[in-house]
Amino acid sequence: MPAPSRQAEPLPQQRGAVPGAWRGGSASACCPEPFKHAEQRTTVGSRLAAKRGWKFYDADDYHSPENKKKMAAGIPLNDEDRIPWLCALRDILRREESSRQDAVLACSALKKIYRHVLVSGASAIGNSQSEKPGENAALNILFVHLDGPAGLIAHRLEKRRGHFMPLKLLQSQFDALEPPTAPENFITVSIEKSLPEIVLEIEKAIFSG
Repeated sequence: MPAPSRQAEPLPQQRGAVPGAWRGGSASACCPEPFKHAEQRTTVGSRLAAKRGWKFYDADDYHSPENKKKMAAGIPLNDEDRIPWLCALRDILRREESSRQDAVLACSALKKIYRHVLVSGASAIGNSQSEKPGENAALNILFVHLDGPAGLIAHRLEKRRGHFMPLKLLQSQFDALEPPTAPENFITVSIEKSLPEIVLEIEKAIFSG
């Protein structure tokens, strides 16, 4: 996929969402977000987990070699690429729930159906044949939508080093994004705030719910 052209400057007018995921025994949260701000998502998630003594998972670590190779080549992932990855992530969340362990998952759950898979598993896409009884019980997840100007997200992404996903996929992430809406369980937090402010806002939402 070709890189976005320099003269096409709609990005600063767009807003970026960052959904990832928190989940656990009793309190949980998930921030779905485009990779556009994967570094911020990971920083926020790991800081929250460390502060609360919860487990932290970065969804990027669980992509298949094929997915990583595709993204490194500048090819956006499609639903067929992402659904098995999301089901594997849900298995992690379900395991933590069964052990009553709160956890944080930083994850680019761009579309509403992706977030439904994290909550309800394969049954969200009408494929529950491989699931055992009880596996599709809805998980208690709070989605945290980290929102900010696309220009800021692009600037921070340019400074990121050592990640398999190139900057030229940024626009495809905006194109795929479906920000959370009611009745989804979510909050929206601005990435223009300081890291401590973002973490505190998420904590308040988790424990007030």
